[in-house]
Amino acid sequence: MDVDVVVGGGSARERAAVERLFGEWERIFSRFRRASELNRVNASGAPIVAVSPLFARVLRAALAAAEDTGGLVDPTLGAAIEAAGYDRDFSQLGDDARPVGAAVPARRRAVRLAGRLVSRPPGVRLDLNGIVKSLAVDDALSLLAADGFVAAGGDVAVRGGAVVGLPGGDSVRLEDGGVATSGSTRRQWLRGGELQHHLIDPRTGRPARSRWTQVTVAASSCVAADVAAKAAFLLSDDGPDWLDERRLPGRFLAGDAVVTNRTWGGPLQEAA
Repeated sequence: MDVDVVVGGGSARERAAVERLFGEWERIFSRFRRASELNRVNASGAPIVAVSPLFARVLRAALAAAEDTGGLVDPTLGAAIEAAGYDRDFSQLGDDARPVGAAVPARRRAVRLAGRLVSRPPGVRLDLNGIVKSLAVDDALSLLAADGFVAAGGDVAVRGGAVVGLPGGDSVRLEDGGVATSGSTRRQWLRGGELQHHLIDPRTGRPARSRWTQVTVAASSCVAADVAAKAAFLLSDDGPDWLDERRLPGRFLAGDAVVTNRTWGGPLQEAA
């Protein structure tokens, strides 16, 4: 996942269990490990493939997130992200003079999941990394018997209260739930002389054009916050109202400007 994982609280045994959890999720869902289950599924020409229980659970959650967001957070954008040039580990990406590939539309409704059996048409490449990290963070927190937090690359799950840093240097205190930030500033690269980033708009099959550089959301879980942050980023000007309709606090960065929606501050306390 190319992020540091920080655990607050927990015994040495529990922290070791968190480390094992992230290692397992990396082995299953990485786009850059040739032997990952995700790559095995994408490489298979069979119309129906059997997947592990964890893979099925995450795909089910990804399809549910797609329905909940009207298709904004979509698990079928693997080919689109590769067409934009993100086809290897980010540390290996450099300026590439080759033009971007053809836009690849999202096809979430063509994917079917029955138990552990997945069917999808030829050419559909899954990418579950839109929710994998935040789901792993939530699962990792459940491994701690007492209060604590787990943070991984801007995604945080909290039980019993913690101060959470925000982009730009501010912070808030969250008692329980999750905070996630999505944005286009951290993973950028040049392809064909054009700036690309990893947040693909499923409506165009291209990196999204948004008013915002980063969006932070708080919710009842880290994965709920993460899905909502991605959707609000993709919705651009409509993002704050979309979050308000769902009673989710949102904080938006546009350059140096900070915008919060009407719900921001409800379950949160500004930290000194």
